Amino acid sequence: MANRPSEDDLIARFFAPIAGPEGLGLRDDAALLTPPAGSDLVLTKDALVAGVHFFADDPPAAIACKALRVNLSDLAAKGAEPVGFLLALALPGDWTADWLGAFARGLGEDAATYRCPLFGGDTVKTPGPLMVSITALGRVISGRMVARAGVKPGDVLYVSGTIGDAALGLKLRLGGGPPLGAVHRDFLLDRYLLPQPRQKLAPVLGEFAHGGMDVSDGFVGDLTKMLGVSGVSAEVELVKLPLSAAAHAAIALDPALFEIAATGGDDYEILASVAPQKAAAFEAGAAKAGVAVTRIGRALAGAGPPRFLGRDGVAVAFERGAFSHF
Repeated sequence: MANRPSEDDLIARFFAPIAGPEGLGLRDDAALLTPPAGSDLVLTKDALVAGVHFFADDPPAAIACKALRVNLSDLAAKGAEPVGFLLALALPGDWTADWLGAFARGLGEDAATYRCPLFGGDTVKTPGPLMVSITALGRVISGRMVARAGVKPGDVLYVSGTIGDAALGLKLRLGGGPPLGAVHRDFLLDRYLLPQPRQKLAPVLGEFAHGGMDVSDGFVGDLTKMLGVSGVSAEVELVKLPLSAAAHAAIALDPALFEIAATGGDDYEILASVAPQKAAAFEAGAAKAGVAVTRIGRALAGAGPPRFLGRDGVAVAFERGAFSHF
Protein backbone atom coordinates (compact mmCIF):
# COMPACT_ATOMS: atom_id res chain seq x y z
CA MET A 1 0.00 0.00 0.00
CA ALA A 2 1.30 3.44 -0.96
CA ASN A 3 0.70 4.99 2.44
CA ARG A 4 2.76 2.39 4.29
CA PRO A 5 6.12 3.54 5.68
CA SER A 6 9.30 1.76 4.63
CA GLU A 7 10.99 -0.52 7.15
CA ASP A 8 13.44 2.21 8.21
CA ASP A 9 10.63 4.76 8.49
CA LEU A 10 8.50 2.25 10.39
CA ILE A 11 11.24 1.77 12.99
CA ALA A 12 11.93 5.49 13.29
CA ARG A 13 8.26 6.43 13.51
CA PHE A 14 6.80 3.73 15.76
CA PHE A 15 9.57 2.12 17.79
CA ALA A 16 12.52 4.51 18.18
CA PRO A 17 10.42 6.83 20.42
CA ILE A 18 9.90 4.03 22.95
CA ALA A 19 13.50 2.75 22.94
CA GLY A 20 15.84 3.15 25.87
CA PRO A 21 19.33 4.65 25.55
CA GLU A 22 20.80 1.14 25.32
CA GLY A 23 19.00 0.84 21.98
CA LEU A 24 21.20 3.56 20.46
CA GLY A 25 18.20 5.19 18.81
CA LEU A 26 17.52 1.91 16.94
CA ARG A 27 20.02 3.09 14.30
CA ASP A 28 22.50 0.27 14.86
CA ASP A 29 22.42 -3.51 14.41
CA ALA A 30 22.70 -4.15 18.13
CA ALA A 31 22.10 -2.64 21.54
CA LEU A 32 24.73 -1.88 24.17
CA LEU A 33 24.06 -2.88 27.78
CA THR A 34 26.35 -2.55 30.77
CA PRO A 35 25.02 -4.79 33.58
CA PRO A 36 24.82 -3.12 36.99
CA ALA A 37 27.67 -4.06 39.30
CA GLY A 38 26.93 -7.06 41.51
CA SER A 39 24.07 -8.24 39.32
CA ASP A 40 23.34 -11.33 37.26
CA LEU A 41 21.33 -10.99 34.06
CA VAL A 42 18.20 -13.11 33.67
CA LEU A 43 16.93 -13.64 30.12
CA THR A 44 13.60 -15.03 28.94
CA LYS A 45 11.77 -15.28 25.63
CA ASP A 46 8.16 -15.88 24.63
CA ALA A 47 6.62 -15.87 21.17
CA LEU A 48 2.91 -15.19 20.64
CA VAL A 49 1.08 -16.20 17.47
CA ALA A 50 -2.35 -15.02 16.31
CA GLY A 51 -4.88 -17.81 16.58
CA VAL A 52 -2.81 -19.60 19.24
CA HIS A 53 -2.08 -17.08 22.02
CA PHE A 54 -4.48 -14.29 21.11
CA PHE A 55 -7.25 -13.54 18.64
CA ALA A 56 -6.27 -11.74 15.45
CA ASP A 57 -9.01 -9.16 16.04
CA ASP A 58 -7.95 -8.37 19.61
CA PRO A 59 -7.06 -4.68 20.10
CA PRO A 60 -3.48 -4.12 18.87
CA ALA A 61 -2.50 -2.38 22.12
CA ALA A 62 -3.70 -5.39 24.10
CA ILE A 63 -1.69 -7.76 21.88
CA ALA A 64 1.44 -5.68 22.47
CA CYS A 65 0.86 -5.53 26.22
CA LYS A 66 0.26 -9.28 26.49
CA ALA A 67 3.45 -10.01 24.55
CA LEU A 68 5.52 -7.94 26.98
CA ARG A 69 3.69 -8.95 30.14
CA VAL A 70 4.07 -12.70 29.69
CA ASN A 71 7.82 -12.14 29.62
CA LEU A 72 7.69 -9.87 32.64
CA SER A 73 5.86 -12.65 34.47
CA ASP A 74 8.79 -14.99 33.79
CA LEU A 75 11.21 -12.40 35.16
CA ALA A 76 9.09 -11.83 38.25
CA ALA A 77 9.07 -15.57 39.01
CA LYS A 78 12.88 -15.50 39.00
CA GLY A 79 12.92 -12.59 41.46
CA ALA A 80 14.26 -10.34 38.68
CA GLU A 81 13.76 -6.64 38.03
CA PRO A 82 13.18 -5.74 34.34
CA VAL A 83 16.05 -4.13 32.46
CA GLY A 84 14.78 -4.02 28.88
CA PHE A 85 13.58 -6.10 25.94
CA LEU A 86 14.13 -6.99 22.29
CA LEU A 87 11.18 -7.25 19.90
CA ALA A 88 10.70 -9.38 16.79
CA LEU A 89 7.51 -8.56 14.88
CA ALA A 90 6.32 -10.61 11.90
CA LEU A 91 3.57 -8.69 10.11
CA PRO A 92 1.10 -10.34 7.68
CA GLY A 93 0.15 -8.67 4.44
CA ASP A 94 -2.92 -6.83 5.75
CA TRP A 95 -1.18 -4.65 8.34
CA THR A 96 -1.88 -0.93 8.41
CA ALA A 97 -0.09 2.08 9.82
CA ASP A 98 -3.03 2.73 12.15
CA TRP A 99 -2.82 -0.81 13.55
CA LEU A 100 0.93 -0.52 14.04
CA GLY A 101 0.59 2.87 15.66
CA ALA A 102 -1.87 1.50 18.23
CA PHE A 103 0.39 -1.51 18.83
CA ALA A 104 3.43 0.72 19.44
CA ARG A 105 1.49 3.05 21.76
CA GLY A 106 0.32 0.13 23.90
CA LEU A 107 3.82 -1.33 23.96
CA GLY A 108 5.37 2.01 24.87
CA GLU A 109 2.93 2.63 27.70
CA ASP A 110 3.62 -0.76 29.23
CA ALA A 111 7.37 -0.35 28.73
CA ALA A 112 7.18 2.88 30.72
CA THR A 113 4.88 1.44 33.40
CA TYR A 114 7.09 -1.56 34.05
CA ARG A 115 10.38 0.31 33.49
CA CYS A 116 11.38 -2.08 30.76
CA PRO A 117 12.51 -0.08 27.69
CA LEU A 118 12.86 -1.38 24.16
CA PHE A 119 16.49 -2.13 23.20
CA GLY A 120 15.98 -3.17 19.58
CA GLY A 121 14.80 -6.07 17.46
CA ASP A 122 13.58 -6.87 13.97
CA THR A 123 10.48 -6.31 11.84
CA VAL A 124 9.71 -8.67 8.96
CA LYS A 125 6.81 -9.64 6.71
CA THR A 126 5.19 -13.07 6.87
CA PRO A 127 2.71 -15.01 4.72
CA GLY A 128 1.35 -16.54 7.88
CA PRO A 129 -0.41 -15.07 10.91
CA LEU A 130 0.90 -12.20 12.99
CA MET A 131 3.68 -13.20 15.38
CA VAL A 132 5.16 -11.16 18.22
CA SER A 133 8.31 -12.46 19.92
CA ILE A 134 9.93 -10.69 22.85
CA THR A 135 13.20 -11.39 24.63
CA ALA A 136 13.18 -9.73 28.03
CA LEU A 137 16.21 -9.06 30.22
CA GLY A 138 16.13 -8.68 33.98
CA ARG A 139 18.63 -8.42 36.79
CA VAL A 140 19.00 -9.98 40.20
CA ILE A 141 21.60 -9.64 42.92
CA SER A 142 24.38 -12.06 41.98
CA GLY A 143 23.52 -15.59 43.07
CA ARG A 144 19.93 -14.74 44.02
CA MET A 145 17.89 -15.93 41.02
CA VAL A 146 14.94 -18.04 42.14
CA ALA A 147 15.32 -21.27 40.17
CA ARG A 148 12.51 -23.60 39.12
CA ALA A 149 14.65 -26.45 40.46
CA GLY A 150 15.07 -24.93 43.92
CA VAL A 151 12.12 -26.49 45.78
CA LYS A 152 13.19 -28.35 48.93
CA PRO A 153 11.37 -31.04 50.95
CA GLY A 154 9.29 -29.41 53.66
CA ASP A 155 8.89 -26.12 51.80
CA VAL A 156 5.53 -24.39 52.01
CA LEU A 157 4.01 -23.99 48.53
CA TYR A 158 2.32 -20.74 47.54
CA VAL A 159 0.54 -19.33 44.53
CA SER A 160 -0.14 -15.65 43.91
CA GLY A 161 -3.43 -14.02 42.91
CA THR A 162 -6.25 -16.22 41.65
CA ILE A 163 -6.17 -19.26 39.39
CA GLY A 164 -8.27 -20.15 36.36
CA ASP A 165 -9.65 -16.74 35.41
CA ALA A 166 -7.92 -16.60 32.03
CA ALA A 167 -8.91 -20.16 31.06
CA LEU A 168 -12.52 -19.40 31.90
CA GLY A 169 -12.25 -16.10 30.04
CA LEU A 170 -11.01 -17.94 26.96
CA LYS A 171 -13.96 -20.31 27.16
CA LEU A 172 -16.29 -17.31 27.23
CA ARG A 173 -14.39 -15.69 24.34
CA LEU A 174 -14.95 -18.85 22.31
CA GLY A 175 -18.69 -18.64 22.94
CA GLY A 176 -18.93 -21.24 25.72
CA GLY A 177 -19.27 -21.12 29.48
CA PRO A 178 -22.23 -20.52 31.78
CA PRO A 179 -24.51 -17.45 31.69
CA LEU A 180 -22.71 -15.00 33.96
CA GLY A 181 -23.59 -11.44 34.83
CA ALA A 182 -21.80 -8.67 32.97
CA VAL A 183 -19.37 -7.85 35.82
CA HIS A 184 -18.10 -11.42 36.21
CA ARG A 185 -18.04 -12.00 32.46
CA ASP A 186 -16.03 -8.83 31.78
CA PHE A 187 -13.60 -9.65 34.58
CA LEU A 188 -12.81 -13.10 33.17
CA LEU A 189 -12.51 -11.82 29.60
CA ASP A 190 -10.08 -9.12 30.73
CA ARG A 191 -7.97 -11.61 32.67
CA TYR A 192 -7.48 -13.58 29.45
CA LEU A 193 -6.80 -10.50 27.34
CA LEU A 194 -4.39 -8.70 29.67
CA PRO A 195 -2.14 -10.62 32.09
CA GLN A 196 -1.08 -8.90 35.29
CA PRO A 197 2.59 -9.78 35.93
CA ARG A 198 3.36 -9.90 39.65
CA GLN A 199 6.47 -7.76 39.38
CA LYS A 200 6.03 -6.29 42.85
CA LEU A 201 6.47 -9.77 44.30
CA ALA A 202 9.89 -10.25 42.64
CA PRO A 203 12.07 -8.79 45.42
CA VAL A 204 10.12 -10.75 48.04
CA LEU A 205 10.76 -13.96 46.10
CA GLY A 206 14.43 -13.08 45.79
CA GLU A 207 14.70 -12.66 49.53
CA PHE A 208 12.69 -15.64 50.78
CA ALA A 209 11.84 -18.22 48.08
CA HIS A 210 13.75 -21.42 47.34
CA GLY A 211 11.90 -22.18 44.07
CA GLY A 212 9.72 -20.18 41.72
CA MET A 213 7.89 -20.45 38.41
CA ASP A 214 5.10 -18.57 36.70
CA VAL A 215 1.81 -20.31 35.87
CA SER A 216 1.47 -19.98 32.11
CA ASP A 217 0.35 -23.46 30.99
CA GLY A 218 -1.94 -24.37 33.90
CA PHE A 219 -1.62 -24.61 37.69
CA VAL A 220 -1.65 -28.41 37.92
CA GLY A 221 0.84 -28.98 35.10
CA ASP A 222 3.21 -26.15 35.99
CA LEU A 223 3.38 -27.14 39.66
CA THR A 224 4.09 -30.71 38.55
CA LYS A 225 6.90 -29.43 36.29
CA MET A 226 8.49 -27.37 39.06
CA LEU A 227 8.40 -30.23 41.54
CA GLY A 228 9.72 -32.67 38.93
CA VAL A 229 12.84 -30.67 38.10
CA SER A 230 13.39 -30.14 41.83
CA GLY A 231 13.26 -33.91 42.47
CA VAL A 232 10.49 -33.64 45.07
CA SER A 233 6.79 -34.35 45.36
CA ALA A 234 4.01 -32.52 47.22
CA GLU A 235 0.59 -32.70 48.77
CA VAL A 236 -1.78 -29.98 47.59
CA GLU A 237 -5.22 -29.15 49.01
CA LEU A 238 -7.42 -28.13 46.11
CA VAL A 239 -9.92 -26.50 48.45
CA LYS A 240 -7.23 -23.89 49.10
CA LEU A 241 -6.77 -23.03 45.43
CA PRO A 242 -7.50 -19.28 45.26
CA LEU A 243 -10.43 -18.49 42.96
CA SER A 244 -11.89 -15.11 42.09
CA ALA A 245 -15.52 -14.26 42.74
CA ALA A 246 -16.12 -14.57 39.00
CA ALA A 247 -14.55 -18.03 38.85
CA HIS A 248 -16.57 -19.13 41.89
CA ALA A 249 -19.74 -17.94 40.15
CA ALA A 250 -18.90 -19.81 36.95
CA ILE A 251 -18.02 -23.05 38.77
CA ALA A 252 -21.20 -22.83 40.88
CA LEU A 253 -23.19 -22.88 37.63
CA ASP A 254 -21.06 -25.66 36.08
CA PRO A 255 -18.83 -27.62 38.51
CA ALA A 256 -16.97 -29.22 35.58
CA LEU A 257 -15.32 -25.84 35.02
CA PHE A 258 -13.14 -26.37 38.11
CA GLU A 259 -10.88 -28.69 36.13
CA ILE A 260 -10.54 -26.06 33.39
CA ALA A 261 -9.63 -23.49 36.03
CA ALA A 262 -7.05 -25.78 37.64
CA THR A 263 -5.41 -26.96 34.42
CA GLY A 264 -5.99 -24.12 31.92
CA GLY A 265 -3.23 -21.72 30.95
CA ASP A 266 -2.62 -17.96 30.82
CA ASP A 267 -2.89 -17.27 34.56
CA TYR A 268 0.57 -15.65 34.78
CA GLU A 269 0.51 -16.00 38.53
CA ILE A 270 3.56 -17.17 40.48
CA LEU A 271 4.28 -20.45 42.22
CA ALA A 272 6.79 -20.23 45.05
CA SER A 273 8.30 -22.55 47.64
CA VAL A 274 9.44 -21.12 50.96
CA ALA A 275 11.11 -22.72 53.99
CA PRO A 276 8.60 -23.03 56.89
CA GLN A 277 10.66 -20.79 59.15
CA LYS A 278 10.51 -18.03 56.52
CA ALA A 279 6.83 -18.43 55.60
CA ALA A 280 5.54 -15.70 57.91
CA ALA A 281 8.15 -13.22 56.63
CA PHE A 282 7.33 -14.13 53.02
CA GLU A 283 3.62 -13.57 53.60
CA ALA A 284 4.32 -10.25 55.31
CA GLY A 285 6.56 -9.15 52.43
CA ALA A 286 3.92 -10.11 49.86
CA ALA A 287 1.24 -8.23 51.79
CA LYS A 288 3.46 -5.14 51.95
CA ALA A 289 4.03 -5.42 48.17
CA GLY A 290 0.26 -5.59 47.65
CA VAL A 291 0.26 -9.10 46.12
CA ALA A 292 -2.03 -11.77 47.56
CA VAL A 293 -0.40 -15.16 48.13
CA THR A 294 -2.09 -18.37 49.27
CA ARG A 295 -0.65 -21.48 50.91
CA ILE A 296 -1.74 -24.44 48.81
CA GLY A 297 0.39 -27.30 50.12
CA ARG A 298 3.78 -28.59 51.15
CA ALA A 299 6.70 -30.14 49.27
CA LEU A 300 7.59 -33.71 50.21
CA ALA A 301 10.79 -35.71 49.91
CA GLY A 302 10.93 -38.24 47.11
CA ALA A 303 10.33 -38.02 43.38
CA GLY A 304 6.88 -38.52 41.91
CA PRO A 305 3.86 -36.47 40.87
CA PRO A 306 2.13 -34.37 43.50
CA ARG A 307 -1.04 -35.59 45.21
CA PHE A 308 -3.97 -33.25 44.68
CA LEU A 309 -6.51 -33.72 47.46
CA GLY A 310 -10.19 -32.89 47.17
CA ARG A 311 -12.45 -31.51 49.89
CA ASP A 312 -12.90 -35.00 51.36
CA GLY A 313 -9.16 -35.67 51.46
CA VAL A 314 -9.33 -38.17 48.59
CA ALA A 315 -6.79 -37.84 45.79
CA VAL A 316 -8.12 -36.15 42.63
CA ALA A 317 -6.89 -37.01 39.12
CA PHE A 318 -7.09 -34.62 36.17
CA GLU A 319 -7.54 -35.65 32.55
CA ARG A 320 -4.82 -33.25 31.46
CA GLY A 321 -2.23 -31.40 33.45
CA ALA A 322 -1.22 -28.44 31.29
CA PHE A 323 -1.43 -26.81 27.89
CA SER A 324 1.16 -28.10 25.43
CA HIS A 325 1.92 -26.94 21.88
CA PHE A 326 2.90 -30.45 20.77
